[in-house]
Amino acid sequence: MNVIKTTALLTLMTLVFLFTAQALGVDLISSLFFASIFNFIMYFYSGRLALSSTRAKKIEEGQYQDVVGIITFLTQKEKMPMPELYIIESDQPNAFATGRNPKNAAVAVTTGILKVLNREELEGVLAHELSHIKNRDILVSSIAAMLAAALSFMTRIALWGGGNRGRGSHPLVSLVAFIVAPLAALVIRMAISRTREFGADKTGAEISGNPLALASALQKIEQYSKLPMPVNPAVSQLFISDPMKAFSRDGVGKLFSTHPPTKERIRRLRQDASGIRFS
Repeated sequence: MNVIKTTALLTLMTLVFLFTAQALGVDLISSLFFASIFNFIMYFYSGRLALSSTRAKKIEEGQYQDVVGIITFLTQKEKMPMPELYIIESDQPNAFATGRNPKNAAVAVTTGILKVLNREELEGVLAHELSHIKNRDILVSSIAAMLAAALSFMTRIALWGGGNRGRGSHPLVSLVAFIVAPLAALVIRMAISRTREFGADKTGAEISGNPLALASALQKIEQYSKLPMPVNPAVSQLFISDPMKAFSRDGVGKLFSTHPPTKERIRRLRQDASGIRFS
C-alpha cells in the first residue's frame, strides 16, 4: 500500500512539474538538466553530508557490540550487505540510514538511543533503518528532490524573463504556476517522506518480527525529542524521528512535516501486531 501511495505521489508531482512547464513556457529539458546535476551530486554525497553534519564517528572493531551484533544478525537474515556503522555523540535518542544502494550504505545511532532503549527496542529501530536501505528510499527521495528542484529552476527562469508567459497561457494560470505549483510540490515531497517512514515502520517490524518493540522505541524517542540535536536541515528527513523537533514551534502544519505523527506510527504498529487491517 505504501509503495502504491509513493508511486501515486511521484506521479502527481510529475504532473505538477509538467503543468508548470506548460503554463510558464519554460524549457523543460534545461530545467531537468540543471536539477539532475544538482541532485546527482546530492544522491552520491548526501550520506557523507549527513554523517559529517552530525560528527558521526565510524564504529571500530570491538566497539558497541550490541549494535554490531544486531545489525549482523538482521543483515544475514535479510541477505543484505553489512552497512558501515557510525556513532553520534548526542543525548537525543535517534538513528538514521543512508546510502544510494545496499552496497553503499551506512547506519548511524546516537549514544542517547543506546542509553534509552533496551535490546528488543534497539533491534526494532535498526530493522527500521535497514528497511530504508532495502526499499531504496534514498533513490525515491532523490527523484522527488530532483522534480522539486527542477520546478524551482523553472519558476526562477520564468521570473527572470526566460519563459513565454504571454503565449497561450491565461494570466491566472501563470499565477497558479508561480505560487501554487511550488507549494504543491513541497507538500507532495513531504507526503512522500512521511509515507516512506510508514513503510519503513511496517517493513522494519516484519524484519524484526516485533512491531510492539518498535512502537515502544518510538514512544521513548518521542519523550526525549526536545533534547537539542543541531543537524543540517537538508538531512533531517533521514532520521527515524525529526532531530529538529526541539527547534520547531508548536502548531507547524502537518503538511510540511518530514515525519508522520509519532502517535499515528505507534497506533499502526500496535494494530499490525494485533492483526487488525486498516481500511
